[in-house]
Amino acid sequence: MNVNEKAPNFTLPNENGEPISLSSFKGKPVVLFFYPRANTPGCTIEACGFRDHYGKLTRAGLTVLGISPDTPKAQKKFQEKFELPYTLLADAEKTVANLFDVIREKNMYGKKVMGIERTTFFIAPDGTITQVWRKVKPEGHADEVLAYAKANK
Repeated sequence: MNVNEKAPNFTLPNENGEPISLSSFKGKPVVLFFYPRANTPGCTIEACGFRDHYGKLTRAGLTVLGISPDTPKAQKKFQEKFELPYTLLADAEKTVANLFDVIREKNMYGKKVMGIERTTFFIAPDGTITQVWRKVKPEGHADEVLAYAKANK
């Protein structure tokens, strides 16, 4: 998925196993961030960045959704452990990750593997993707997203 494309609708279970559809947020800007795995160092830094900026993000009118190929149970543990105030979606089959084209070849300890490339999409109220951050560096990423949101009101 790229800038100016319509974000595809999808439905995934949240951390409580309840189905959540992207279309239910139509009319609101959405920050959709894909991360490789709950409870890993980089993902924790990124998730906590969104947690620490959550008040500013919501005051800017944004909905924050995190997606990883974890189970709802793993997402719930991650959410509780780090007091994450936003919804985490479980994409265990990587269906949505494939829809958004965030599965990439990665180098893990010298071995080539396919996995989630840390990517964030900014989806406008009409469902159009207006910004894509690929190969996200976890430190300071929430600041980047917030700055973009404020500059593009």
